[in-house]
Amino acid sequence: MKDNKPIVEIMDLSFRYDKEIVLKDINLEVDRGAYLAVVGPNGSGKSTLLKLILGLLKPPAGQIKIFGKDITHFKEQHKIGFVSQKANSFNTGFPATVYEVVASGLTKKIGLFRFMDKKDKEKTREAVKAVGMEEFINRNIGELSGGQQQRVFIARALVSKPELLILDEPTVGVDSKHVNSFYGMLESLNKEQGITLMLVTHDIGAISDKVTHVACLNKHLHFHGSSREFEQLKINDVSEIYGHDINILTHDHGHHDHHGGSST
Repeated sequence: MKDNKPIVEIMDLSFRYDKEIVLKDINLEVDRGAYLAVVGPNGSGKSTLLKLILGLLKPPAGQIKIFGKDITHFKEQHKIGFVSQKANSFNTGFPATVYEVVASGLTKKIGLFRFMDKKDKEKTREAVKAVGMEEFINRNIGELSGGQQQRVFIARALVSKPELLILDEPTVGVDSKHVNSFYGMLESLNKEQGITLMLVTHDIGAISDKVTHVACLNKHLHFHGSSREFEQLKINDVSEIYGHDINILTHDHGHHDHHGGSST
């Protein structure tokens, strides 16, 4: 029987750093198979929310459940893959191939010094293929562009077959002309491989026709619904949440007019 419980359940969550309130009374569910974009201005609590879901911070108020279990008792970390803002700060002199970097995502499972068996090698190649990097598999990661490196980090997170993939601003360091194909690659991971995705992003324009749901955060959760409902929001409503003017993608009949969202 398929588990219909939400993968992530957040109830009455609040968080503060010293006296500064970062998140207040957040209630949010992420269903299995969803592709959720979390958008909002700088300082709106987006990265803090991810850290709380990943168990890197403890919530002082409210509750988080992951795969139906309270986060304090959740022990199945292998079910979650995480990709941070790595591409623009990666040491390009690091002497490792794409294959080696992706395979290193299996070390938790197989132990750093155990030899990889045939299955592990197959998983590594599959993950590289899933992000469209198979022709670069033997290339040194330092020779790749920011966007290509970020795809490799996603493959590294995918290699252990997570059910939920969390990405924090994954297009930082990705050339703007490749951003659209990058989000398309994530969309196919969601649709074809059934991976639940949760993504923090500034690129409202590039993602609103690719994701299934949008959560608009600015300390409070101002909006959470389907991407279609989000696109029907008035520009003024979203600009109000952001505190300044914002562009939302407009498209019709499959012709996508991609213009960037906020980049503040």
